[in-house]
Amino acid sequence: MPETDLWLTALFNHYAPGIALSIQSMAGITVENHARPWANWAVMELLVFAVILIAFPILRAGFSVERPGNMQQILELFQEFLHEQMGEAGIHGDAYLSFFGTLFIFVLFSGLIGLIPTFEAPTMTPAVPCGCALATFLLYNYAGLREHGVWKYLAHFAGPMPVLAPLMVPIEFISHLARPLSLTIRLYANMYAGEQVMLAFLGLTFFLLPAVFMGLHVFVVFLQAYIFALLAMIYVGGAVAHEH
Repeated sequence: MPETDLWLTALFNHYAPGIALSIQSMAGITVENHARPWANWAVMELLVFAVILIAFPILRAGFSVERPGNMQQILELFQEFLHEQMGEAGIHGDAYLSFFGTLFIFVLFSGLIGLIPTFEAPTMTPAVPCGCALATFLLYNYAGLREHGVWKYLAHFAGPMPVLAPLMVPIEFISHLARPLSLTIRLYANMYAGEQVMLAFLGLTFFLLPAVFMGLHVFVVFLQAYIFALLAMIYVGGAVAHEH
């Protein structure tokens, strides 16, 4: 069954199809339908980016050291929470704080935007969680290479004893390749299932009950954003850890 365009996607396909066609052409992607090169998930992802890029600079302009507002205090608590989680994962300093914060906020906003009528969560499509998972995969490997150097980092794949290297190398290699897949499936499956369950109950219930299911969906979105960011921290912490 072909995907139905959201109203915002329809506007993109009507007024800016050339942008999507150019991007896909540069990426070597074959466009099957030139009349609608924009997909719903891509437009929703751009909308989330726009909200983040516009909202946070506006919030930042209103911050004050002497008289912090409620939102500033909430964001400071969020930053302290990320610091605490990074420390428990074995990451010290602020080197990767911005990545984890951005990852959490993007996954969170991508899930919450699905609660707005006529919009849908971009994380319901595998391509979006896959992009976040690949970014995490590249980051933790870069962090390990930066911390240990090429040869010492690659030596971690051989395990603690040289005699076990022929067995450990393929196991570790497959394990690391499976991480982006597991991150993708976990986020996509939970967001898709949560969205479908919420829509099903919204169509069957009335009055205050829909609010209960919407609240449950919000909880799921926060939980998935936290789990995704936490797993990214664990992967980076494992990559930069030193053997004792």
